[in-house]
Amino acid sequence: MKTGPRNGTTAQGGDTLSERAAASVERDILAGVWLPGARLGIHALSAHYGIGATPLREGLSRLVSRGLIQAVGQRGFRVAPVSRDDLEDITRVRCIVEAEALRRSIATGDDEWEAGVLACLHRLRRMVERDPRSMREDAPEFDRLHKEFHRSILTACQSERLLRLQDELYDQAYRYRRAMMRRFENADWFIDEHQQLADIILARKADEAVAMLMKHLGHTLHVVYGDEGADRTI
Repeated sequence: MKTGPRNGTTAQGGDTLSERAAASVERDILAGVWLPGARLGIHALSAHYGIGATPLREGLSRLVSRGLIQAVGQRGFRVAPVSRDDLEDITRVRCIVEAEALRRSIATGDDEWEAGVLACLHRLRRMVERDPRSMREDAPEFDRLHKEFHRSILTACQSERLLRLQDELYDQAYRYRRAMMRRFENADWFIDEHQQLADIILARKADEAVAMLMKHLGHTLHVVYGDEGADRTI
């Protein structure tokens, strides 16, 4: 039997209002609705999302820990700004986290893991082949498939904490990656890059796979801010 809201929860799946608030604001930050540095006023957001001020504030506090927004003293919150230093730091930590997760996956991944990597690569390839513009136009389905591929190569690492960190860092880099993808003209290069990465991972060549992944993760920094910044991150 369904019950009414209690302690901020909704009747749907036990989701809390604060979780819904966090998910809604996060989605709109990643989509560019709320721009870097934008002030996030509690009352204005409460009216915009139809969520009370208290659960909304709790939801925003969750996003502070994910690095997408910043607390501004007692005055509220703002969207985290973007900068070269920030992207360098995100990339550096991603390299540490994903290198460890990838080595573990290569060491312990089974046939099901390999099949999952290939399936995710196939779906990403078909999406780009059907509509190359999806890469540059920030299509939600494209980014979902891109994120699924990058997660698939790490899922055999046997560490939920590593996977959570990878997920958070991927989202933190997303705002920069949107700027990078709009500059891509060659869809074949994008697919070939991911195909080569998958091939070397499934060949179980751990050192080469990690080196290629580190270079791959540095592409966003290279395209958005230039060679100098990219060289300093790996």
